Amino acid sequence: MTVLTRELDFHTQGNCDFLDITDQVEQAVHAAELESGIVTLFTPSATSALTTIEFESGALADLERFFEQVAPQFTQEYRHNQRWHDGNGHSHLRAAMLGPSLTIPFVQRRLTLGAWQQILFIDFDNRARSRRLVLQLIGE
Repeated sequence: MTVLTRELDFHTQGNCDFLDITDQVEQAVHAAELESGIVTLFTPSATSALTTIEFESGALADLERFFEQVAPQFTQEYRHNQRWHDGNGHSHLRAAMLGPSLTIPFVQRRLTLGAWQQILFIDFDNRARSRRLVLQLIGE
C-alpha cells in the first residue's frame, strides 16, 4: 500500500464561490500512477468546504439559496462577528454543515464519480482568498 500527498493551490472570490475541481483531482489521481485506492481531499480552512454535486447553474443557484436561508449573511447576528468583527460568522456555519473533507474511491486510475457528479470546492468567506487543498492518495 502506498500513501502519497499532493496539494492544489488556487484563488477564490469568496461569498459562495463555487469551483469545479474534478479535473484537477482526476489529473492528480492519474499522475500518481496508483491503479486503485482512495483519494481524500481536505481543505485546511474554517470557511470553505467540499462536496459533490451536478455542477450546473440551476443546482448551484439552489445550493446558494439553501445556504442563504439556513445561515444568512446579513440578516442574522453571529456571536463570532461580535467577537472578531470580521463579518464571516455565516461562513463558518456554512462550512461546518458540509465539512472540510471528502473521500472518493478510484479504480484503474479514474475516479468513481457518477455521470452527473462533480467535485465542488466552496469558499464561503466574505472576501477573496488564496486556498490550499490537500489530497492524500492511498492505494496500489
